[in-house]
This record gives sequence, C-alpha cells and structure tokens, in this order.
Amino acid sequence: MPSDVPAPFPERFNIAAHFLDRPAREHGSRVAIAGEPAVVRYDELSQLANRAGNALRGEGCRPGDRVLIALPDSAEFIASFLGLAKIGAVAVPVNPAVHAAEFAYFLADSGARMAIVHETVLPEFLATGEGGLLERIAVVGAMPDAREGVYTRGKFLSWPEWVGAASPALKPHPTASTDTAFFLYTSGSGGQPKAAVHQHKDMLITSRGFAAGVLGLRPDDLVLSVSKLFFAYGLGNGMYFPFSVGARTLLNPDRPRAEKVIEMVARHRPTVFFAVPTFYAALLRDADRGVSMDFSSVRLAVSAGEMLPAEIFEQFQSRFGLAILDGIGSTEMLHMFISSRPGLARAGSCGVEVPGYEARIVDDAGAPVPTGEIGNLWVNGQSAFVGYWNKPELTARTKREEWIATGDKFYRDPEGYYHYCGRSDDMMKVAGMWVSPGEVENALLGHPLVAEAAVVAASGGGLTRPVAFVVLRAGAVPSRRVADEIRDFVRQQLAGYKCPQEVHVLEQLPKTATGKIQRYRLREVLEGGSA
Repeated sequence: MPSDVPAPFPERFNIAAHFLDRPAREHGSRVAIAGEPAVVRYDELSQLANRAGNALRGEGCRPGDRVLIALPDSAEFIASFLGLAKIGAVAVPVNPAVHAAEFAYFLADSGARMAIVHETVLPEFLATGEGGLLERIAVVGAMPDAREGVYTRGKFLSWPEWVGAASPALKPHPTASTDTAFFLYTSGSGGQPKAAVHQHKDMLITSRGFAAGVLGLRPDDLVLSVSKLFFAYGLGNGMYFPFSVGARTLLNPDRPRAEKVIEMVARHRPTVFFAVPTFYAALLRDADRGVSMDFSSVRLAVSAGEMLPAEIFEQFQSRFGLAILDGIGSTEMLHMFISSRPGLARAGSCGVEVPGYEARIVDDAGAPVPTGEIGNLWVNGQSAFVGYWNKPELTARTKREEWIATGDKFYRDPEGYYHYCGRSDDMMKVAGMWVSPGEVENALLGHPLVAEAAVVAASGGGLTRPVAFVVLRAGAVPSRRVADEIRDFVRQQLAGYKCPQEVHVLEQLPKTATGKIQRYRLREVLEGGSA
C-alpha cells in the first residue's frame, strides 16, 4: 500500500521559480552555496541563473530546446540548469569527465543545440566532431586559442562576458508542471546510456517525499553530497533538496576523494552527509590506517546507489555513532522511493516506502510473491519519468502502466522492511537456487582483512559458480594463503552453494563515476581481460 496519499501539485509549476526564486525572496541574504570555492548567497545565485536564462534566450534558445551541460559541481552548473528551466528549455547534464566518443553520443542522442562546458572539458568535447555542429558553445573558464579562428564564427561564448552582459531580472516561463524540464542519462546494467525524461513536478514530488518526509531537512542544515550533480542522486542531495528549505549546500568541484571530503567535513562541519556504499567503505579503510576524521557535526548520514552491506553499516555506526540511512532510488524515479528512517535503520535493509510511493515484489509474470521470497521490485509514484528519449521499446519494457520495473531483485520481511538482493542481471542461480551477490559480499566483509568485496557469476561446463574479488585492508599483504583463508571464512558463514570457489585480490575494484562497482568488468577478468 502507498505510505500516504500523494499530495496534489500545481498545474503551473517551474522548478527555478520554486527552488531558487522563492528562497531568494524569503531570505536572499542567506548562504545557498557554502563552498567550494566561494560562498554564494541565494539572491546572488538567483541573479546568476536569471542572467544565464536571459543569455540563453538571447542566443535563440526556446522552450523545449535541449542544452548540454558538462560542468563540475559549481554555481555555474546550478545557474545553467535552473536558468534553462526558467525559460522553459531542457537541461541535459552529463558527466564532464567522459571521453570524446561519449560526448559525441550525448550530443547526437539528445539533439542539443547548444552546450555549456568547462575549459578542462573543451579539448575532449571538440574532439567529438559533433561539437562543430552546435550553434553555440559557452565556456566556463579560459577560452580556446584564438588562432583556431573560432572567434570569427562566433561559436564560442565566454561565460563571464556572456552572462555578465545579460539582465539579472527574468520572469519564469509559464511552464506546466508536466512540461519536460531535464534529461538525466543512465546506463543501467549495460548497453548505451539512455536519457530519462523528467518533468518540472518531479523535483517537487521527491523533495516532499524524501527530503521532507524522511530526512526532515531544516533551514539550518548544511548538506554535503559526495555524489555529483549530473547524477540523479547528487542532483537532489546537492541542489534542490537543500534549496527546498532554504538550507546550505557544499559543492566539491573535484573528483570525490576520501582525503578531500574528510578535510571538507572537518572545515565546514556539515549536518547531513550523502555518499555511496563504496565511499563509506573507503572512509572506514582510511580510519583503519589512522587517518583522523570527525563526523560529530553530522546528524544524518545517507547511502544509496548500491546495497549498503550490513558490515559497513555496523562498522560505521561503531566508529562514528551514526546509523547510515540506506535507501534505493533510480534515475527513472529521480530519487529515493524506499528508505530507512532516522532512529529505525536496520543493518542489511533499505527500510520501507518513502511517503507517496508504493512498491511491490513480483515474479517474472508480474504476480506478487510471498513475503520473504525474492522477486522483481516494481514501484510507482508521481516522480516517475515520462520515458527514455527516443527509445519507445525500452520505455515499454520498463513502464508497466503506472508501475516501473526497476530491474532489481528484492524480498520483503514480515515486518515490511525491504532487502536488496542485487540487480537482476547480477543474480545467479547455483545448484538451482538463487544466490544474492550482496549476501556473499557481506559475508566477505566480515573477515578482518577485507575492506571491499564484489561477487560475480562464472560459468563453466554448463554450471554457474560465484567468484569473489576483494580489496584488502591497509597493511594486509596479498597471498594465496590469505585468499584461501578468506574463502574458508565465508564457508563457515554461508551454505556451501553460496560460497565463492575462488577469491581474487585486487588493489581496487572498478567503479563508475557514481561509485557503483562495475561487475561486468570483473566478469571480463574471468574471461581473460583485465579490470
């Protein structure tokens, strides 16, 4: 059953007006971005977004036009995103650290007419060939070399001059709440990235359901998200969740590294901290090495992106006195739809439905499965995406009337708590019985030498077997004896068919830009490739 009755949303709604203009009117002198690198107040950020919107409109950008954003987390990213929304155009944020081939795909797939990119991105961006087809490219930072002759064509725009010359006043376009506001690219379990199309109302729904209904964010909160703004999880954490209550956000324009985040926590003392399981594991690994870190300012620690192993939950709580709130969301649903609650978090569980969402666990035919049995997780809620851009067949496989098939395997216990078992593609059947990689990984993490773990299926002779890859804690020396000791340890914890027959020690696990373990790359290792 839904956890509550969904609240109505207005017929006319614009995310820039709600999440930026409103707090700027109510408390414009309050800090919106506490760093990095500079402090920005709500009224300053609102004016910057207005200037960006006017500048874009001056280049002929119209409602419905797509504009690619390839920027690090920054005031310029937020101003670009919300400036586009304010004029009714469509923001298409992408990972700024990708290579030319991926930029070329994003440009061709989205049909973007313009792009806003950082100077560090520009060489890779222009190498796509697709960049030459754009009408304009706005550059945050140093402009390209004038000897290339680009200025004579007027293609390149210097962000400070371009935005600085525009008016700081801008009325929001009268967007309907169901108008398209932005695309978010997701790769899922494989294949080419696909753009999930989201509407203006979707951010309102998720901020009501999760930011307010679960976390209870407050105006005096200072939020730090390890996940980046181009990622659905990070976009909520680092931008519109804190803006929904007039709170402050901390932005880290650099690649998330434990030492940098530890320093930011010590210097700024955030009250709400968002990360992914692999990052929590990295923090614990540094703590084991004697790195000093202070999380005493943090009242809420949140995890998503992958299953949070019970061992990581328990170790973090023991060391820092914080029970991590694990949850699950998706790009298709924009943010969390199942989450633990403050004071009610349980190791190994994602919690229960977020207010306004409904979940069910079904078999492959769509019929409900009994309590405690593993099945496919379906979810519905008003923040669900419209569909994948230009991919109707894939949309039809994911959307089942009002339900979204998440592609995740779950079970629900008798008390109503949901437990993640793995992506459908990652689950394995051994001796005719389902094996959850997460269960095996948690058992591996119980060994005192194991810092990180990933389990994948290997096939041979028509049979499937689990194989483990581990990263050792600081000071542990890899050896065959250590690998055998870890394997034997797991055999004492789990039924025989669940236990990995091989344990491989790596210096690090391959991960995506959002911190998810790339299990397909580990499968490639077993097939003769390299991680």
